[in-house]
Amino acid sequence: MKEQAVLREGYLKQLLQWREKQVIKVVCGVRRCGKSTLLSQFIGQLKASGVRDEQIIAINLEAPENGHLLDYKALYDYLKSRLSAGGYSYIFIDEAQQCAEFEKAVDGLFIQKNVDLYITGSNAYMLSGELATLLAGRYVKIDMLPLSFAEYAAFTGSAAREAKPAFNEYLKSGSFPSVALLNKDDDTVKTYLDGIYSTILIKDVAQREGITDISVLERVIKFLCSAIGSPVSAKKISDTINSSGRRISVNTVETYLRALTESYIFYKVDRYDIKGRQHLKTLSKYYIVDTGIRNLLLSGSSADLGHLLENIVYLELLRRGGRVSVGKLAEKEVDFVADTPDGAIYYQVAASTLDEHTLERELEPLRKIPDHHPKYLLTLDEYMSEANYGGIRKLNLVDWLLPGDAGNANWR
Repeated sequence: MKEQAVLREGYLKQLLQWREKQVIKVVCGVRRCGKSTLLSQFIGQLKASGVRDEQIIAINLEAPENGHLLDYKALYDYLKSRLSAGGYSYIFIDEAQQCAEFEKAVDGLFIQKNVDLYITGSNAYMLSGELATLLAGRYVKIDMLPLSFAEYAAFTGSAAREAKPAFNEYLKSGSFPSVALLNKDDDTVKTYLDGIYSTILIKDVAQREGITDISVLERVIKFLCSAIGSPVSAKKISDTINSSGRRISVNTVETYLRALTESYIFYKVDRYDIKGRQHLKTLSKYYIVDTGIRNLLLSGSSADLGHLLENIVYLELLRRGGRVSVGKLAEKEVDFVADTPDGAIYYQVAASTLDEHTLERELEPLRKIPDHHPKYLLTLDEYMSEANYGGIRKLNLVDWLLPGDAGNANWR
């Protein structure tokens, strides 16, 4: 398959880094982002390095034929019985959270000699309970996202001169690997994305939290989609839904927000006081894991291109590593502050700054930052796409997303 031909090299590198280390490798990410494919690619690399078939034990707990392994004792007994007599045994458990109390099986396998253990999951809840307690300090979490634009361009075979049209498609249809392989007619993409969304909504949110009123949950989701890039509070969501005639408490909204972030469909971004150097607990922003799903849910609504671009940049910064916050500077705001091993990097994002007033508005917060860390202004401008304003570098956003650009910070 073409999907197999393009390696998720950044994630593979992380798995290789931890190979045969005495830690459990936990790959987490939204459903259909490519976790199973990643494990298959890693297994292929293991075999290429000389690992024998009998040393590899791989199971997907969502496959019907593995229904008998959804009891942790049965899972443990099955996997233990297949451990290799010679050399390492490489165990891969896909969608581990499907097994009740799976962490007990994982704990038992972890203490076996010469076991290299990898698990995946589509919900952060799996790391908030017994696993964290039983295995504190003994696992490493690898957060996986759908395709970066660089990966998407490789998937679709887009040459550099085709990058701009490919980016428009990426922005519209989204970044799930299987979407990249589809013929891009609107109906096919919508059908596929609707399937992903419905599965996440039911399996990873509603069933997990025991939510029965799906329509109110969807109102919260659509509110977040329409408020991408804007400050949001649980009270504001509650007041908006209540004003439409439906009733939902602030506490219930908070429960839904937690469930949506645990399922990796939304990411909560806190504000950071740049001068005070502290994170703030109020008026966070939320970004969605895939702009294609947002476009699906807000079909017919006008999209704010600037906020969609913010969404793309936020996810890319997550891929590159470090903590990402929204910068607060008195009454001004910096779109993103990336906390990297080499210090802070600041980003402003705008569709275009060819208008002089828009340019000054976007530059002003960056100019007020009282330090000399790197500052970038990212736009879609092709004319005057690169410039330097007193140390603030303006770059074309599409070029910044592709490998090799000077603005592509090497701090993964």
